[in-house]
Amino acid sequence: MTEGQRRGPGRRALIAGAAVAATGAAIPFVTKGGFGSEGGGGGSTPVANTPRTAAPVASRAAASPTTPAVPRRDTRPNILLVLTDDQPKETDWALKQTLDWLGGNGTTFARAHANTPLCAPSRASIMSGRYAHNHGLLDTRHPAHLDQRTTVQRQLHEAGYRTGLFGKYLNYWHPGDNPPHFDEWLLQEPVAYYNGHYNDNGTVRNIRGYNTTVIKNRALAFIDRSRTDDRPWFAYVATRAAHEVNIPEKRYAHTRVPAWEGRPSVFENDKGDKPPFLRAAHHTFAQGKALRTRQLRTLLSVDDAMRDFRDKLRELGQLENTLVLFTSDHGLCWADHGWLRKSVPYRPSLEVPFHLSWPAGGLGTGSTDDRLTGHIDIAPTLLDAAGVTPDTPHDGHSLLDPANDRTHLLAEWWWNQQDQQPIHTWASFIGKSHQYTEYYRTRLGADGRPRGDGRLLFREYYDLRADPYQLRNRLHGASEADEQRLGVPGLAKQLAAAREA
Repeated sequence: MTEGQRRGPGRRALIAGAAVAATGAAIPFVTKGGFGSEGGGGGSTPVANTPRTAAPVASRAAASPTTPAVPRRDTRPNILLVLTDDQPKETDWALKQTLDWLGGNGTTFARAHANTPLCAPSRASIMSGRYAHNHGLLDTRHPAHLDQRTTVQRQLHEAGYRTGLFGKYLNYWHPGDNPPHFDEWLLQEPVAYYNGHYNDNGTVRNIRGYNTTVIKNRALAFIDRSRTDDRPWFAYVATRAAHEVNIPEKRYAHTRVPAWEGRPSVFENDKGDKPPFLRAAHHTFAQGKALRTRQLRTLLSVDDAMRDFRDKLRELGQLENTLVLFTSDHGLCWADHGWLRKSVPYRPSLEVPFHLSWPAGGLGTGSTDDRLTGHIDIAPTLLDAAGVTPDTPHDGHSLLDPANDRTHLLAEWWWNQQDQQPIHTWASFIGKSHQYTEYYRTRLGADGRPRGDGRLLFREYYDLRADPYQLRNRLHGASEADEQRLGVPGLAKQLAAAREA
């Protein structure tokens, strides 16, 4: 192992300042209540395997709960990444224990975004630190398009980390194929709330029980093995919650949730300035409220899992030097603009909860960071904490360095074969106070690659400070002089450059 790979958390003492708000302020949704299907499925796409050498967990002798952890010679942090599914912001009510931990003892990134609001492309961005147009996984049906050499798990594994995957991986991953660069795994595909189908360290079998609880228990066992294994570990825990069709754990099936009165984007009457597919969307406030209730109930079990992770880390004496990152693969609309899904370039679909705690690295006090943040920043951040120099390109940057800031963030989405509606492919340039979006005549083919001439079909510009609910598209009926005043020609050039970079 190189000296660069063994850098400890002491070098991170200077990053406490990263928790202070950087330039630009957060743009809150001011609501009285909370904020508000893609294909998962068990496909049979063959995926190249990396040979596995790990023995099945069942064959390993479990350490006694009273066994003290072995002394740690390697001072690099453990890493716990918890990823929920389809969880928008404004779901804090269901995550009281999580926020007590990560919100009170870490940094909340208030302006965090999914770079592609679709499960598999988003997860590939988290693993690779790259925009979807660079990592190549643009839909949910072609997991082999992600180059596994670019993943954070590969680089951590090769740097001496013990790696584990528990839960959802990539849509349409063949369940008989082992996930590369993990020492242990309990991979579920297709993903279900109850009695799921899992690849359990190379053995495909059904396991009874609730998804969140099953994968939580296996992750806890993985963490507990650090009693007898002094390597730092990386645990990737990905729940089914809060994806549709939402099935809460039985004890939470009828839990009352706080009332929600919606927000202006839910009650938008005049959508004449929106793209054609959105003008035709007519989901109602009642449908959005019902979806919110179902999601919150499933997240209660995630909150219990986070409590148990905290208790286990405290028991092992690893709470201080474990970097914990909690986020969602993307958000979800609760009937905003009449839309009840993700896949659109609006704040409920793009913005995600994002909490980071690492007390030994200087991120141990409750604070908020207002930098524009994306999923592309996760892999660089984890590698930076581990002292690993990336050996593949990243589009994101480490959040541990407060000097790493940006003025704009790219979001992108491709119309794919799952969607019968002509949503259109789009790319969006998100700034600290505005958002510019273009829609194109492009669609993914059966091979998951773009088809079409890419002709520009529609544009949107929103002043996010004056219009946080994105009710007024400033380009609707705008003159050339209006566009010049808004800076649209320059934004269009920057967006084109970002899509090519």
